[in-house]
Amino acid sequence: MQAIILAAGKGTRMKELTAETPKPMLLVAGKPVLEYVVESLPEPITEIIFVVGYLQEKIRMHFGNEWHGKKIIYIEQNELNGTGGALWCCKDILSGAFLVLNGDDICEARDIAACAASPDWALLVQQVDEVGSAGKVVLNAGGTIADIQEKEVHGGGSGLANTANMFKLDVRVFSYKPVYRPGSTTEFGLPQTVVQASKIVPIYPIKAHSIVRLTDPQDIPRAEAVLAGRKA
Repeated sequence: MQAIILAAGKGTRMKELTAETPKPMLLVAGKPVLEYVVESLPEPITEIIFVVGYLQEKIRMHFGNEWHGKKIIYIEQNELNGTGGALWCCKDILSGAFLVLNGDDICEARDIAACAASPDWALLVQQVDEVGSAGKVVLNAGGTIADIQEKEVHGGGSGLANTANMFKLDVRVFSYKPVYRPGSTTEFGLPQTVVQASKIVPIYPIKAHSIVRLTDPQDIPRAEAVLAGRKA
């Protein structure tokens, strides 16, 4: 199985921290965020595809062409046209099933493994008291995903949230056209694109135990505290 890790963005909300360092290479407890992501991948993953852009040489120099026995391929996202656009950059080198992960979100290895083991497509979700700006995941009567509503639609409240945008998919996704994110004419959204298939392809919600997200500088000490708790 292949894993695509999205690591092309500029991370502008990290302010001066990303002036000379791409966001996925910021240090958390002395180690780049991207290392945590790679180390969490399950055994079936034999090939990692980094989608790179901003300051990509820092990522290439650190990881090279192989990391702990897993082959690494780099795909450059020349136009930052969203997570859907990033996946489409990889279209020609994908075969069968694959995982898609953000390079700045640290998910637990057991949760990623559960996604990889799903009988069909899957999305890592979190049960939260307030969905906020995340996508709200709506299930159908059979318990698979019927819709992923953005904040412009769901209006907040409790429920299942698409916090990390971590999917298990396969090449059938490329039979659908990329869909723009709500309110955008330049960025294709991966959730909006994937959910088109929900009436034909079962998309299973996999509940996460925890997800560490890096959005702004204050998230780094929070991330270190969560990761320390995982080890305890």
